[in-house]
Amino acid sequence: MMPSALAPPDGVTGTLDETRRWMRPAMQEAVERLHPVPRLISGFTLGWPTDGGRPRTGTGGKGVRPALAGLAAASAGGRAEDAAPGAAAVEFVHAFSLVHDDIMDGDELRRHRQTAWKAYGIGPAVLAGDGLLALALDTLAQSGNTAALLRLTSVLVELVNGQAADTDFEGRPWSGPGAVTVEEYRAMAVGKTGSLLGCAASVGWLLGGGDREGAERMDRMGRHLGLAFQAVDDLLGIWGEPEVTGKAVHNDLRRGKKSLPVVAALRSGDEELVRLLEARPAKEDEALRAALLIERAGGRAYAEQTAERETAAALAIIEEIGGPRRDDLAALARYVVARRV
Repeated sequence: MMPSALAPPDGVTGTLDETRRWMRPAMQEAVERLHPVPRLISGFTLGWPTDGGRPRTGTGGKGVRPALAGLAAASAGGRAEDAAPGAAAVEFVHAFSLVHDDIMDGDELRRHRQTAWKAYGIGPAVLAGDGLLALALDTLAQSGNTAALLRLTSVLVELVNGQAADTDFEGRPWSGPGAVTVEEYRAMAVGKTGSLLGCAASVGWLLGGGDREGAERMDRMGRHLGLAFQAVDDLLGIWGEPEVTGKAVHNDLRRGKKSLPVVAALRSGDEELVRLLEARPAKEDEALRAALLIERAGGRAYAEQTAERETAAALAIIEEIGGPRRDDLAALARYVVARRV
């Protein structure tokens, strides 16, 4: 069944708290370089409390990707904090992608509050996203680790291609030869989600003194984790509780999103489901019917099995790599797919 944990277990909480202690100062110092307007919006996007547009110490986003980088650095024989430049860079890239994704999707809420464009306007939000991307590249470049920087720049291309594929899916038909396949969905999810988690782990490994072969293994681990994460996210997009997701129930169905449960279910050839999806089920009873048909056609089970299979693959790589923080890394991996991060 789909995991439904609402809070990280104690061990993961400790890892996330540890990560914030060594990562937050580096990120705050970098964000300080921005003009006051993008600085304010960047802090807002990163979940930081702000004072006059300047980030101050306090609670913020979960920081799973930076924690993944830190544990990878420790697994390579270094210290978790050695990953700080890469952790900050990956978090900046993630925040940049969220700002732009929300604008493209027209989403007004994220994590129970307004999105950046809704709160500050489209133009300022775009500029803030650009600023976050620039900070990501500059922060990692200053580390002097060329291999790590090349991984990040390569992943940026994958991110763009993954987002482009996801956007292209919106115009594709629900059935027939032009319909989105499960294989196409998987390639999109690897680019849009898996590549950045793989980047966090592999860049952390390199900054911790690890070799390129180990970085490749960490990258594969993160990509499996990303596919599992996206499958869970797609499940929540249809069946998630609003108090957990921060979005309306059946949100993805109303938006006509070709998520994994939908794409998998459409392989059954259910004509009623196709008609409902083509009409965009705006009414609650229509959305409920579509969700039921997707479940009956095996779409929900397929997404759940995908999440379980990809999580198992990630955990197997972590077990093979070993290292002093193996158990912490495995616990973090399980948490990543336990709920929307």
